[in-house]
Amino acid sequence: MKQYAMTDVGRKREINQDSVYVTDKKIGPFPNLLAVADGMGGHKAGDFASKYAINVFKSELAKTTYKNPEEILRTIAITVNDKVVQQAQEDIKLEGMGTTLVVATVIGSTLYFANVGDSRLYLINEKIIQLSKDHSLVEEMVRLGGIKAEEAKYHPDKNIITRAIGVKDSVEADVYEYSLKKGDIILMCTDGLSNMVEDEDMFDIVKGSRDLVEAVHMLVEKANSNGGRDNIGVVMAEPLADEVKISE
Repeated sequence: MKQYAMTDVGRKREINQDSVYVTDKKIGPFPNLLAVADGMGGHKAGDFASKYAINVFKSELAKTTYKNPEEILRTIAITVNDKVVQQAQEDIKLEGMGTTLVVATVIGSTLYFANVGDSRLYLINEKIIQLSKDHSLVEEMVRLGGIKAEEAKYHPDKNIITRAIGVKDSVEADVYEYSLKKGDIILMCTDGLSNMVEDEDMFDIVKGSRDLVEAVHMLVEKANSNGGRDNIGVVMAEPLADEVKISE
């Protein structure tokens, strides 16, 4: 599997509270791992929260006794939440911190991922599809029929999230399973990208790039040229890039 990740502070923020992680090496029962987190909280609390959440996930994954990928994702997300809450209670400087979290693995030709918050996972092939569902106020309004999806893009409350790691004593991650085919590209990102670059523009940039590294750098550049109002975190992977043959 080919993968690449980077974060950028953007044009308006002084501290980068986004964290990313990729590896094609085995961690516990997972043959690879992709992660993106967007921290929140005063001073450097958000910076700590996003890094800590990913690190806890990795350490818990390394020692899990569960076998089912979806069960692993669901249970570890709960543990990560518990530990972030605990850290905030023990250190006054970390009070009020939280983070979004999207973690994914590819086992064979199946993508498994978990999502908490409004950071996203897209799948790109002939078109771009958002596989994750935002845990945000405006997304809830769209689901309930209060506003149209197009209105949600520019709604003044679009940054209010309804679920995050570390904000409440308990959290439930949405867990997904998706069958991949050759040519699929996974794009995971924080809202510093998705709020600044339209989905169609992301698709054009990825399709017009020579490789993942160029694509990620060009996505970050585009978010900054559009204003760079937030930190930008991007993870990209071509899970079946090394496969000689894959059944459709």
